[in-house]
Amino acid sequence: MRSRVAGAVLAAGRGERFGGDVPKPLAVVGGRPLVARALDAISAADLSPVVLVVGRKGDDVAEAAPQGVVVVRASRWSEGIAHSLRAALDAVAPYAEASALCIGLADQPLVGAESYRRLVGAHEDGATLAVATYEGRRGNPVLVGRALWDEARALEGDVGARALMDHHAVVEVDCTGTGLPDDVDTIDDVRALEAHHAAELGDG
Repeated sequence: MRSRVAGAVLAAGRGERFGGDVPKPLAVVGGRPLVARALDAISAADLSPVVLVVGRKGDDVAEAAPQGVVVVRASRWSEGIAHSLRAALDAVAPYAEASALCIGLADQPLVGAESYRRLVGAHEDGATLAVATYEGRRGNPVLVGRALWDEARALEGDVGARALMDHHAVVEVDCTGTGLPDDVDTIDDVRALEAHHAAELGDG
């Protein structure tokens, strides 16, 4: 059986700093919601299956997922990112061919498909735990091999896969120039991203 790397976009967070009635993953930039942009990148990297984890207003966020994306709800999403990660791992575990999970965030829509491809390459070269770096700084996505899934499932609270790096060797994968791991946390961040998008269109 040929092994594959699965992908997950976590979109279940509270988004407390964002405010308003619209969930942060559905904030629109260039006519498309942030979560759709994040799913574009992970899908273009040919990961399979691709999982979208939803929480707050999950039905609304799920509607942004294209056909073929597996949507799962993190029942304890309000308790922190660890529970979203667990939901993603539980969804992927039955896929016996999935030897690793590559994890991205819905509020980092400038992360590019190439970063996922490079992490897959690192896994194919033997990495069990890998992280994208940009200008020498660790960011997202993060790849977790199946051997570490049980440990990742045991995480609690607002702690993500990076917590595994405290106890295991991690391969840093240079993804400088493939995109940006910048968070969108506030309305001002959305406006800045919209300006960035408009500038890119102007350059084209």
